Amino acid sequence: MPNLIKPFSAICIAISLSFNAMANDEQSVERVTNTIWEQKNPQQYLLDDPYDVSLFDAKHGEDKERLWSQTKSIFGYGLGVIGVIALMPEDISNWEKDGNALKKWGDNVTNPPVWDRDVAWINLLGHPYFGGVYYQVARKSGYRQWDSFVYAAMMSTFYWEYGVEAFAERPSIQDLVVTPVLGWVWGEWAFQTEQELRATGGKVWGQEWLGSTALFFLDPVDSLGRGINNLFDRQVIRAGTGYLSVNEVPIGVDGQSETLVRYNMEFLLGDGGINNGQYKSYQYTKVTSDPIDTSIVGIGLGLGHTNLDDSWQLENAPLLNTSLGLYFSKKYSARLNYSRGHADSQLTGEEFTYEHYSVSGQRYFNTESDIRPFVTLGFGEEMKDQDRDRKTFVTSFGGGLYYKLNNNLSVEAEPKRLVSTRYDTLDDVFGLNLIYRFNRGEWF
Repeated sequence: MPNLIKPFSAICIAISLSFNAMANDEQSVERVTNTIWEQKNPQQYLLDDPYDVSLFDAKHGEDKERLWSQTKSIFGYGLGVIGVIALMPEDISNWEKDGNALKKWGDNVTNPPVWDRDVAWINLLGHPYFGGVYYQVARKSGYRQWDSFVYAAMMSTFYWEYGVEAFAERPSIQDLVVTPVLGWVWGEWAFQTEQELRATGGKVWGQEWLGSTALFFLDPVDSLGRGINNLFDRQVIRAGTGYLSVNEVPIGVDGQSETLVRYNMEFLLGDGGINNGQYKSYQYTKVTSDPIDTSIVGIGLGLGHTNLDDSWQLENAPLLNTSLGLYFSKKYSARLNYSRGHADSQLTGEEFTYEHYSVSGQRYFNTESDIRPFVTLGFGEEMKDQDRDRKTFVTSFGGGLYYKLNNNLSVEAEPKRLVSTRYDTLDDVFGLNLIYRFNRGEWF
């Protein structure tokens, strides 16, 4: 990835802070756009088929006009970023200006994605942050968490990896997974945090400017849209004008009675005209019956060991293992796995880096117990010394034992065999990993 693309994107959209400041007087209030799925009564089929996607037909009254309006905004911002970066010197932007950008884009999107070498903060912080920005576009338009994740996956894949960024480099394997999956985790946290911040008057430590800054970084796309509307005093981007109230609402849960605080938000819905019209009420609450949430996201960290084919001419070596997965149910999961170690050459004793990464699926058995055997099947690549010319495609298969410690933590032992197609090698890798599940973890 060009080193400046995402930081520069953030700088560009930070201009909205000046727009927001224009609304901070006694006659105007910040224009908020949020609607939430928790307000709606889900159809029974959602509980029967929790992974059903409503993104394209808005079955429950989701605000599809807002979703489309903000999607167009993202595309517009992206084109602006491309134009500015294209004008920068090549030694700053890292974009190769060979005079045929479309050919370079075509070459990048038609070749297989690669494992990139971006610095850790870009892959582990930058990508989840922008994945969360995509996620909130749908989440704050009244869509469920699963729909919002699907939207983030589509935007990060087709708009960014195979769109804007492909003008500079080939799509990245880990970015295709990390951006929407960890973006889901970050985006939902940011969504809930924004609700709490607005419910307390939008101030941080009693300061409005700190609150405005926090709201911007929690969702820059929405902030920029409100800023543009404030600037022109028109609904250029679908947004609203609102105020907050707080009242207690008794509810019944499984026959029990409890009291919760529900945050009501009133705001104006517009169609591009001047900011006046009827008000529509939406309420903020953390009470949810969403059958799918961030609990299905799990990250793994552990140690392993290799038993490499002699063709590698490397000694066996310890490994560091990481994984990021979606645990759809007690029976099925899918993961992106990465293992890395340092192995000595059998000929010279020189140290080389060994890497293996794969996308795999798991099928668990004995699911009513905390101890579950499983089988796994996947595909990926092995690489020696980070040399893409010496990498080889592999299929992986094996099994293991999964032990649930509690809803959020589990331990997994996984031996598997890697079969190479290029070098005709057979390698064995063993891993012992600790897996953490977000939110409620394995609550179903």
